Amino acid sequence: MTISPELQGRSYPAGPVYDVGREKIREFATAVKATSAAHFDVEAARALGYADLVAPPTFAIIVAQRADAQLVSDPESGIDFSRVVHADQRFTHHRPIVAGDRLVASLQVDSVRSMGGGAMITTRAEITTDDGEPVATTTSSILVRGEEQ
Repeated sequence: MTISPELQGRSYPAGPVYDVGREKIREFATAVKATSAAHFDVEAARALGYADLVAPPTFAIIVAQRADAQLVSDPESGIDFSRVVHADQRFTHHRPIVAGDRLVASLQVDSVRSMGGGAMITTRAEITTDDGEPVATTTSSILVRGEEQ
């Protein structure tokens, strides 16, 4: 199945709430080799002015990928995940993510560009608290390789 250019402009609503926990932040920080004490020690985070542990900036990918999953699993998208290559990821933070946040993400397909037998798809996830406060915007580009590639 080919990727339809009509996918451009499609929106996916916010999914279930993602509860940001201290252990999730610690585990992510360890995995990405972030060393700030504010990722591991509540008192260190509070000394820096945060309400609780602060997540590394790329932690937003966890919430964004939940939104991306809606697109990938949409049968109308034509995306075969086994043919996907992640091309680009960008983050715009409106405020830090901290333990105790309850986050949701909606997704917008910003562009679909045919490339040979495949397509480059760029999406934007708007991450907010469950009561609507903007937290981060992520922009992601994936290359869906064509069947002959």
